[in-house]
Amino acid sequence: MTHPDHHASHPAIIKRLKRANGHLNAVIEMIESGRPCLDLAQQLHAVEKAVANAKKTLIHDHLDHCLGNVGGALPDGDRAVIEEFREIARYL
Repeated sequence: MTHPDHHASHPAIIKRLKRANGHLNAVIEMIESGRPCLDLAQQLHAVEKAVANAKKTLIHDHLDHCLGNVGGALPDGDRAVIEEFREIARYL
């Protein structure tokens, strides 16, 4: 049985975070071996973007999954507010 907080996107998020973790370990090795700062900055930027994208995917999936489940039980006016919130959250 799956956990109620387990969303369909979680395996993909885990995969992204594991990849980012591998890149972060590579950055540590690069620092220890004295690689140029430009190389380090480029790799750190890639790690940062990967983590940010994983977070964005998690938040959007949570909004779709959790708010989507309560939307049908609400009056139309309240449902519209939730839908507007879901839409504006796309710009996070």
